[in-house]
Amino acid sequence: MAGFEHSDLEGSIVDLGTGTGRLAIGAALMGAREVLGLDIDKRSIRLAIRNGRRARVKADWVIGNLDSVRGNFSTVIMNPPYGTRSPHQDTQFLSRAFDLAPISYSIHKSSTQRYLVQFVNKKGRRVDQVRRMTMQIPHLFGFHRKKWEAIQVDLYRIIA
Repeated sequence: MAGFEHSDLEGSIVDLGTGTGRLAIGAALMGAREVLGLDIDKRSIRLAIRNGRRARVKADWVIGNLDSVRGNFSTVIMNPPYGTRSPHQDTQFLSRAFDLAPISYSIHKSSTQRYLVQFVNKKGRRVDQVRRMTMQIPHLFGFHRKKWEAIQVDLYRIIA
């Protein structure tokens, strides 16, 4: 959607909570001029660097919290924590995204759609598109109980 329908991946891109770097690497492969991946977890950033090298893409990787990134970007892409372990952590990511770029792509649990749309509107932004999909989440964290979990998620395109 970001690359083909809206050409939102042509400029400078930041991936907040990049994890393995999948979204940042995808943006680089789609032709983004600059790509920055941010994560608080050192292991994740090491893995993102390795994945970026394998994919032969140019990206910058930063270990830090949401306030570690400064500047203006064309687009924010992210799959933030869903707020199930820390309430409203996803909205902290959205707020920071709104500070950094006029366009954001963000993935959230489908069950939170009504709340998220209200949050976005209160922040002076608008949900332009929503795509529903099923995401397969592997057992990655100690609080995960199943080897794989299929959850319904929505991909939002949010504009200023």
